[in-house]
Amino acid sequence: MKYDVIVIGGGTAGCAAAYTAGRLGLKTLLIEKNIHLGGTITSALVVPAMKSGEHQINTDFYNDLIAELHSIGGQATYLNNPGWFNPELTKIALDSLMAKAGVEVYFDTHIRDVKLDGHKIKSIVISKEMLSVYNETIEQDNKTLSVSIDAKYIIDATGNCEIGKLCGCEFLDGENENQPVSLRFMMGGVDVPLFAEWLKEYDTDRNVTTVEDINGFIHLSTAYTWDKDKTWALSPLFEDAVAKGILKDHDRNYFQIFTVAGMRSTIAFNCPRIIDYTKTLDVANMSKALQLARKNIFRLAEFCRIYFPGFENAYISNIADMLGIRVSRRIKGKYVYTIDDLKSGRKFEHPVVVSNYPVDVHSDKKDSSTLDMVQDYELPIESLMSADIDNLFVAGRCLSADYMAQGALRVQASCFSMGEAVSKYIKSNLF
Repeated sequence: MKYDVIVIGGGTAGCAAAYTAGRLGLKTLLIEKNIHLGGTITSALVVPAMKSGEHQINTDFYNDLIAELHSIGGQATYLNNPGWFNPELTKIALDSLMAKAGVEVYFDTHIRDVKLDGHKIKSIVISKEMLSVYNETIEQDNKTLSVSIDAKYIIDATGNCEIGKLCGCEFLDGENENQPVSLRFMMGGVDVPLFAEWLKEYDTDRNVTTVEDINGFIHLSTAYTWDKDKTWALSPLFEDAVAKGILKDHDRNYFQIFTVAGMRSTIAFNCPRIIDYTKTLDVANMSKALQLARKNIFRLAEFCRIYFPGFENAYISNIADMLGIRVSRRIKGKYVYTIDDLKSGRKFEHPVVVSNYPVDVHSDKKDSSTLDMVQDYELPIESLMSADIDNLFVAGRCLSADYMAQGALRVQASCFSMGEAVSKYIKSNLF
């Protein structure tokens, strides 16, 4: 079997790439290591998708996902942002979109190797056990059965650029260019109307805390960090909890909560942020991060039950299946996009992203994170092309960009645009 496009990784960028390729008539295979699509939205519970400006391009997939989710009750528009998604219903919506686009999807499938022919990928190799119904020729290599699948183009949307690693591509990672990871969770059984009334009276800063009734569904958001760059209304509660031993000091380094579309009694948490372990490509390091994070979650849930009206009967209903990783490998592409390109708003012949999402780089130290507001900027297609392998593209956080610029481009809206743009570019070059 030979495909026009094989997309590795069914997260935000990968789904956009596969869906777009399928809709454009390309024979497309999407390979996902988990048993559902969605990546950060579904597995990591990263909702909502943050708004990234009024002039975004390559948004067809994003708009179709919004429409599909809305049709099944899993989407809301709040704070002028349509990206408030229900993670569980997103799994269903993405299955539906891939079927409509004619995309073949393999779940629970891992890549064993790639076969190169000079500076091109000839095929990818998956284990037979991961695809027991496959009817193509089975090869035996060191007594391990495997299947090779050919493709004209490969899109690496794995986040960690796993295909680029197998190809021996050059990367841009710096020794100390790490950011803390997060492990999100949700609490069910919350009396959201009661909590919302208390919250909007407790914190009158509408740049931090918002509450809105949308067609009888109450949406809200609020935040707190231990940084001293602003006054946080929730600060006294967190300080009291630390003093009483309910929280540990590092538990309060970052706290953000949201409502979830279609879940009336659920609150989603963009925390805890794990500052102790930041080596995202080190299995032992990330394993410790996960264990620490789940302890933090237990304490944060107890904190909410004690200090927030409406949480008295709340419970931990979901802990993310994967860490929220902000940066890991970044490939060296045909163009390395820089923070100077971003801040100057440099124009390119073939832009794939237009965004004004801020430069958002988290730190493991107090008062050291970066959140710099910027004007519209463009990302060129050349930053999604491998410099080493002619038919390898990347999409998502593993793009060819320096550390600070990647901190603005890693968000879901930009990843959607990257995936869509790569497939459009491939289509224009195939025919």
